Amino acid sequence: MVTSSDGRPIHTSVLLEETLSYLNPVTGGVYVDGTLGMGGHSAGILERSAPDGRVIAFEWDEAAIKKAGARLSPYKDRWKIIRRNFAEISAGLDEAGVSEIDGLLVDAGLSSLQLDMGERGFSFQRDEILDMRMDNRGKITAESILATCSQSELADIFFYYGEERQARPIASAIVESREKRPIKTTKELVLIVAKAVPKRFHPGKIHVATRVFQALRIAVNTELENLAKILDEGVAYLTPGARFCVISFHSLEDRIVKRKFRNNNKLNVVTSRPITASPEEILSNRRSRSARLRVAERR
Repeated sequence: MVTSSDGRPIHTSVLLEETLSYLNPVTGGVYVDGTLGMGGHSAGILERSAPDGRVIAFEWDEAAIKKAGARLSPYKDRWKIIRRNFAEISAGLDEAGVSEIDGLLVDAGLSSLQLDMGERGFSFQRDEILDMRMDNRGKITAESILATCSQSELADIFFYYGEERQARPIASAIVESREKRPIKTTKELVLIVAKAVPKRFHPGKIHVATRVFQALRIAVNTELENLAKILDEGVAYLTPGARFCVISFHSLEDRIVKRKFRNNNKLNVVTSRPITASPEEILSNRRSRSARLRVAERR
């Protein structure tokens, strides 16, 4: 993570130059940024499509909207933020009165803001409440999933969304623990997972709880379903020659993108293999190390 002179983190958009190069924003174009986040990609699109290119940005995290809005303010009336998940692209573009777009970008990863705020339990680096909602209007939280799902349902969540091989013993340990008292914080969950997984099965490169946290976050926010939906519905809005760029951060997402692009007869796949971050970017922004960019073009 890049920091300022006073040590504060500076948000850096992942694969920014590569994404803008493939998206190729031009003057007068209309572009959708499906995941506004801190506004880095949107700002880049507005810069390259000056003086009159426009961005319609989707974002359901209220905190991100406030920060990104301030960042985009110099571009005046050339951008609009819609507080919806990108899966609601049809409803959002109808609201904005837009029927065609010249490019579409989706960054499927967790934003730096969500990781750094330290309030919602996305990271186990601090002891936080087990929330994990990207949209605080949602009713399902990580805590509620841990409290209400059956042992078999929990095991399925960890196995299918986290690719966690120790899903069954972890689910069993959670059910046993919650019978004694509710599981409410990230620290409590980490301790349960670490104890449930035999030491010989602890992964070497990641924390033993990483996949469990990923799985819960995906389940809370229906991330894979949302990604599949925009991959299906977003294509209809692209003009001929317009690019569809998707940045994913783990194999579950990347497989969905690869399959959807290849199976859509309205698209030509531009990147036969995913574009990854350069060694220089990984050095300055560790979160880019797992990023994968795939691009398709509307026929």
